[in-house]
Amino acid sequence: MRDAAMTRASFLAGAAAVGAGAMLGTALAGEAAAGTRPAGGRTEPRRGLARRGVMYECADGETPHTGWNRSRMRSDMRTIKGELHANSVVAYGTGVGRLTATATEAAENGLHVWLQPRLADLPERQILDHLAETGRQAERLRRQGAGVYLSVGCEFLLFVPGIVPGDNAVERIENMKNGNWHPEEAQRKLDRFIGLAARTARRVFHGPLTYGSAHGDRVDWDLFDLVSVNYYSYFPDPRGYVKELGPYRRWGKPVAITECGTCTFDGAPQAGGMGWDVVDYDKPEPEIRPGVRRSEHTQAQYLTQVLKVYERMNLHAAMVYQFVSPDAPHRRERRHDLDIASYSLTKAIWKTENDPTPRWHWEPKESFHAVARHFAAASPATA
Repeated sequence: MRDAAMTRASFLAGAAAVGAGAMLGTALAGEAAAGTRPAGGRTEPRRGLARRGVMYECADGETPHTGWNRSRMRSDMRTIKGELHANSVVAYGTGVGRLTATATEAAENGLHVWLQPRLADLPERQILDHLAETGRQAERLRRQGAGVYLSVGCEFLLFVPGIVPGDNAVERIENMKNGNWHPEEAQRKLDRFIGLAARTARRVFHGPLTYGSAHGDRVDWDLFDLVSVNYYSYFPDPRGYVKELGPYRRWGKPVAITECGTCTFDGAPQAGGMGWDVVDYDKPEPEIRPGVRRSEHTQAQYLTQVLKVYERMNLHAAMVYQFVSPDAPHRRERRHDLDIASYSLTKAIWKTENDPTPRWHWEPKESFHAVARHFAAASPATA
């Protein structure tokens, strides 16, 4: 497997699929955690999600033209608000400047903002400094009137060195799968670093705080205002989701699905977070494995199903992973159609097959339209 070919989606998907947590064995400011209070003072239960949105990556790409771009970002924020009908967006990635610019643009378009720094594979002091500076910018936006949540990071078990053996997330996943780690020791190290991250964030940010955990992770949610989970499970019966997510309510705090989604092929939902594994990175050029059939309908159907479940459960938020994956382009030839292994709602179209130029663009998938319909129909519930 070639690390250079592995995208952010593959890292996160691998974490969800491995089930790292399973191996280990404050009310929101200005918002009611479980309901709304109409005139007369009687509390009415809120119906449906309060926050419906999408993940938006702010990071370097694998080529000079596929990383974060200010003009593209501005156009994308308008689309997320006006065409996807989202009311929230997660700006995640690296680089405080581009995270802040994305959050500012989102807020100016009337979107609620989640900021989540994801500096990985560096000394913990650098990771915490990056978090602190992101938190300062989040607080500045909050004081200016923007609706902002801050997440201290994502799945530290995989992305912070020294908790699980390995030089990067892929190696850590492999070590966990092969038993080359000590779960109890890793849990102690994870608890310590989550505590450091929470204290670092609280010093600079005074709005709602959370952490992007993998499903099954053991987290002390007393440190945070929202309980958040990156969730890629599949059940043929929707009641399976309700049963599996039920335990997150025991903390008495708003529950947010901070990532959800599936790839773009038949059987992808059943693959859970391992959908990315249909790419053979050992080939001279990455290829989709034989027998994998592209299906935008499968992706759209899965997202429609789980979003309906989250609405019925009256969870606080659901964020779809993700808006676009520039480094996983859609191609006519099936074996090189890397968008098949993409979780994004849009397909990246490169001007040339193997060399993205500034003129690449994205086109909506069937899932984009399905999510847009759901968001548009559901939004009056929380208007």
